Amino acid sequence: MLAASQTSGAYMTHSQLHVQLLLTGNEIMSGDTVDSNSAMIAQRLGELAIGVHRKVTVGDDVPLLQAELAAMTQEADLVIVNGGLGPTIDDLTAEILAAVAGVPLQEHPQAVAHLQQWCAKRNLTLNAANLKQAMLPAGATIVDNPVGSAVGFEMTVGRCRVICTPGVPGELRAMLDGIVADLATRLQRPTERSILRLQTFGLGESTAQQIITDEIPDWPPEVELGFRAGAPQMEIKLSINSAAAAGARQRCREHLQRLFGDHIIGEGDTTLAQRVLQLLRERDATLTTAESCTGGLIASQLTRVPGSSAGFHAGFVTYSNAIKQSVLGVREDTLARHGAVSEAVVREMALGALDRASADYAIAVSGIAGPDGGSPDKPVGSVWIAWGDSSHIRTRGLCWPVERTLFQTMIAAAGLDMIRRILSGIEEEPRYFGQRRMR
Repeated sequence: MLAASQTSGAYMTHSQLHVQLLLTGNEIMSGDTVDSNSAMIAQRLGELAIGVHRKVTVGDDVPLLQAELAAMTQEADLVIVNGGLGPTIDDLTAEILAAVAGVPLQEHPQAVAHLQQWCAKRNLTLNAANLKQAMLPAGATIVDNPVGSAVGFEMTVGRCRVICTPGVPGELRAMLDGIVADLATRLQRPTERSILRLQTFGLGESTAQQIITDEIPDWPPEVELGFRAGAPQMEIKLSINSAAAAGARQRCREHLQRLFGDHIIGEGDTTLAQRVLQLLRERDATLTTAESCTGGLIASQLTRVPGSSAGFHAGFVTYSNAIKQSVLGVREDTLARHGAVSEAVVREMALGALDRASADYAIAVSGIAGPDGGSPDKPVGSVWIAWGDSSHIRTRGLCWPVERTLFQTMIAAAGLDMIRRILSGIEEEPRYFGQRRMR
């Protein structure tokens, strides 16, 4: 085994730093838990222009974990271990690192104090299982966890720095600010890397890339263009490695605004719901929702945003025809003549919601989420959306034939996007209207 040594000197330059990730846990190997943590770590390291050279996932197997970590410490300058810090028998990270470093486990006073404070805040009794989280490799340094019970810890093995982090995503997220800041101070020549992230809705990666290629053939090499597809939003990233490139990036930002401005929601982590609520607040206006196929998802996304009560008045989930009639005042003959998934019904749903909630704007949706319930005239994925105010309700029929949960996600986003466009004064129709037009 390699002997542990404590060093706190600077690293080599960021471009030379060799980083590996070790993800632990049977739940990741079995697919019960989806690994989002490695992406989170890589994205945060990317802010310093540090790339991840290798990532390995290993189950709760002591010999395999020990062999993998030992090999990593001989290859890498930095290893980040994620998972295995909890109070149960299958949380093995401290034991593995101690074995690789050739040191015993010992109770760490700072970790004990952290546990005592964590339990006291929650009126819990500190038990033996909790105290397992304070048994750390001798010589390890605490990495603060401001959220969870398990502290992180780090030590140097040979020339490699090993940082151990919890597997709970919220805890990892809370710890990464400090870890990244510390890494930045250790770099001999800290990078000036800056990433501008634009959030969009209604654009695909290939479409966006082709338009950029065609319209901006002289894209400056000092501005790195990247995409991150998701549901419902897609992120466009503009990264630079020096302050001198800021002007070039601003020009690229202006080009993208010209090309995709009506599809750009905002910067950073802005969501459709956040943007809609911001626009409502700026106008001192309110919104209501009337949902059938999305089952309250639009209202849920709005109410996740702190302070949403200032702009969101009420949400109605009117799944059955009888409830559409009794709650929103949709007429029986409208349902009989046109069916629940129709322009006439969503229009009456929107007007009924506006009346009952005394709101300024409304979104109404009714569709066929599947996998059953479709017909030749109205296949699975068909949906009618209505949006607007009492003086002008707009409607559109779309067909989004995807898996049920994704359908609900995309239709909820489309409804929010329509209100965003009205509030932003955008008259252009979104690209997806043509792509998803109801046949």
